[in-house]
Amino acid sequence: MQAVAIACQITRAVQERLQEVTALTKDDRSPVTVADYAAQAIVALTLQDMLEDPADHRIVGEEDALGLADEESAVVRRAIVEVVQHWRNGIEEQEVLAAIDSCDHDGTADTYWTLDPVDGTKGFLRGQQYAIALGRIEHGRVVAGVMGCPALPVSQDAPLDTPDPQGVLYAAAEGQGAWEFAGCDPEAQRLRIQARPGQDGRPWRFCGSVEKAHSNRSDSDRVAEIVGNVGEPVRLDSQCKYAMVARGQADAYLRLPTRAGYVEKIWDHAAGSVIAREAGAIVTDIHGRPLDFGQGARLEGNRGVICASPDVHGCIIGAIDQLGIDAESKD
Repeated sequence: MQAVAIACQITRAVQERLQEVTALTKDDRSPVTVADYAAQAIVALTLQDMLEDPADHRIVGEEDALGLADEESAVVRRAIVEVVQHWRNGIEEQEVLAAIDSCDHDGTADTYWTLDPVDGTKGFLRGQQYAIALGRIEHGRVVAGVMGCPALPVSQDAPLDTPDPQGVLYAAAEGQGAWEFAGCDPEAQRLRIQARPGQDGRPWRFCGSVEKAHSNRSDSDRVAEIVGNVGEPVRLDSQCKYAMVARGQADAYLRLPTRAGYVEKIWDHAAGSVIAREAGAIVTDIHGRPLDFGQGARLEGNRGVICASPDVHGCIIGAIDQLGIDAESKD
């Protein structure tokens, strides 16, 4: 948890200085680049510090330092190093770049980590929701996960489009439940979280991505119509959607395929899925198959993702089957 907690502090500091970083680099997307690479370096370095076995340092990460090597990237590269140096005084540029590049495992080992250092890049740039997501995979199954949501309000009554200055940290291990830590502080008093137990006559609440390219909204609307009694969806970026279901703020998260041949990446779902699962939700692909994390860096054996409380999960899978959504990949 410590690795993700530190990354939360660093990325929040960069998000608070969006305009300053943009002015320095002359690139509107550079703040998220700086946060992304710095967070990956920080998590890799922290795991190396805390775990003695080199086998426990294997990470399937989203980023590599290749794009930072040329002179055109010098300003961004220096900004990344400076961010990391705020946490580790005196670290050299090459050490930072080496840490970033150490997250290059291909997902073929029996055990490894997978990391999304800034999941929800557009949410980050909007000053809204994003996540740092670290999952532990053993023999094709996610057995533990830590997810920092630096802008997510602890209060479920607070608006999601206004970033909370404290954020929330989530952690789960197989068979040990899912837990919430206010302020992204692993030393805070932990609160056990659980998915909603039943509908109780209220409308179900689905959540999905802000970005239209991430999920097929038309199909989601058709599913909701068949399921019935579904209220207005809540939209937010990143794996924070898993937290919404895990802590009972939403009943389901639908990520329906937008095109043939698209395969989900493991770092987009590992941490969030185990947190939701340990909170009592069911997580499968859109055909009800368990997510298989034993296929390398992508979920090659699955199509889309459905995360939902038990009472609504079966209804969603049934609606997808009735509508024939992505039927050709079912068999």
